[in-house]
Amino acid sequence: MSPTPPRRLRLGMPKRMFSQVLLMQVAIAAGVAVLATGLFLAPLSEQLDDQAMRRALAIAQTTAAQPRLAEELKSTPASADGPVQAEAERIRKASGAEYVVVMNVDGTRWSHTNPTEIGGHVSTDPRSALSGREVMEIDSGTLGRSARGKVPLRDTDGRIVGAVSVGIEYDSVRARLIHAIPGLFAYAGGALAVGALAAYLISRRVQRQTRDLAFSDIAGLLAEREAMLHGIREGVVALDREGRIRLLNDEARRLLGIGDEAVGQRLDTALGEGRTTDVLAGTVTGTDLLTVRGQRVLVTNRMPTDDGGAVATLRDRTELEQLGRELDSTRGLIDALRAQDHEHANRMHTLLGLLELEMYDDAVEFVGEVVGDHRATAEQVTEKIHDPLLAALLVGKATVAAERGVALWISDSTLFPDRLIDPRGLVTIVGNLVDNALDAAAGTVHARVEVELRAEGRTAVLRVRDTGPGIPADQRELIFTDGWSTKKPPAHRKRGIGLSLVRRLAERQGGSARVSEADGGGAEFTIVLPEALAEPGLAPEPAPGLTLESAATTVNEESR
Repeated sequence: MSPTPPRRLRLGMPKRMFSQVLLMQVAIAAGVAVLATGLFLAPLSEQLDDQAMRRALAIAQTTAAQPRLAEELKSTPASADGPVQAEAERIRKASGAEYVVVMNVDGTRWSHTNPTEIGGHVSTDPRSALSGREVMEIDSGTLGRSARGKVPLRDTDGRIVGAVSVGIEYDSVRARLIHAIPGLFAYAGGALAVGALAAYLISRRVQRQTRDLAFSDIAGLLAEREAMLHGIREGVVALDREGRIRLLNDEARRLLGIGDEAVGQRLDTALGEGRTTDVLAGTVTGTDLLTVRGQRVLVTNRMPTDDGGAVATLRDRTELEQLGRELDSTRGLIDALRAQDHEHANRMHTLLGLLELEMYDDAVEFVGEVVGDHRATAEQVTEKIHDPLLAALLVGKATVAAERGVALWISDSTLFPDRLIDPRGLVTIVGNLVDNALDAAAGTVHARVEVELRAEGRTAVLRVRDTGPGIPADQRELIFTDGWSTKKPPAHRKRGIGLSLVRRLAERQGGSARVSEADGGGAEFTIVLPEALAEPGLAPEPAPGLTLESAATTVNEESR
């Protein structure tokens, strides 16, 4: 076997977010510490120089203020044991200065730290001080580099008779600067250590919250999330803890009918008041909650998140609801046919008995009555309701009602012309209300459902009354809410949509839908549809071949 090649040391940025964040924060903390140290050291030297020059100037001012010094300068010669040298040395020792030099107007020294320099000319230019100005400077002289302060020396008359120059040893200033550096580095190191510890703790928190993922992993997850959110055929709405929308995918925009401007807005601002807002906000709780948004029937589920927000999913059940309603319509048609078949069988058995008993006249009379009754029922409906779709609907519902033991009556005040602008919409409303009324009245004593349809100008007024138990006053608004129902839902779909659609259809035409207590008990639904009828002279033409019989198919498709 060939020997395993040695692994090369790979230098570069670590992949894990924890390591990257820690490394960056430590680098930032170290950079800040170095920068702060440099920024502090840069002016520190100048500050120390300035302090030394000001100290020298203060000593010189104090020396020049001695009342006898100017007189002694004028009255005594320059000597190592003279009074000026004695006073200058006393002040030098007391103040810690490197030297205190007193000179006359010619620049000749009367005092110096080195007595041999007394009587000689000063090494630096004294003209500024002798001209009456105070001087602060860093300069070199016989004693080396020093921080200096020079002031004029005046007599009692205010005349300049000389000058005083005081020096502070520059090595002591530099020593102070060097002495301050270790302490400064200690503070910087401490700050760096605290910063590194804080960076480690922050990085550990980031590591826990990001589950130790790398930046590339997070970028990949974000890309996958965007693709998933905008690719699925289910609406997704994310909310923050304040109830503001923070995310909408394409399907949610389509289902809710809102755009990108809704992001950042509160739900009630973006969607308006209503059940959809209540469901998404969590005011209404439960699973697979039904709501209607525009013309769409939506199923909504809401899941809270750890940060106090929530994520809601929306599914479009409009097509499924339509299929369910078509199935209900088919079942209604089957029920009507079964009722007619059952009734027809009873009549045929009666007719057969009459023929076997050779009661031919009675048989003829019986057949005539049966045909007349059926024709009379249809004629009674069509005499009052001239719209073929509505008439066909009510004839079919009368057969179903008879089988369920409920009398379906057309009110004597009913008179409805064939001028409907949207007959299918009214068929949907009448079908839903009659079905609900039959369910409520079935099984009661003298069960009855009464339908009243009237035209008041171009306004259509519909009333449906039943002899059921009625609706409590505190529930008369709830029954029009999406998903609210007292009935057990069928297997193929949910309930609580019919009355909600009735109100929406009415409001879409500028009308209203309400419920109240009927005379004698039960419920009375009143639907008002303004502008539902065309002008008398502009009555819409019926479709070719549309009769009471041919309308039955359309009625059964629209009735539930």
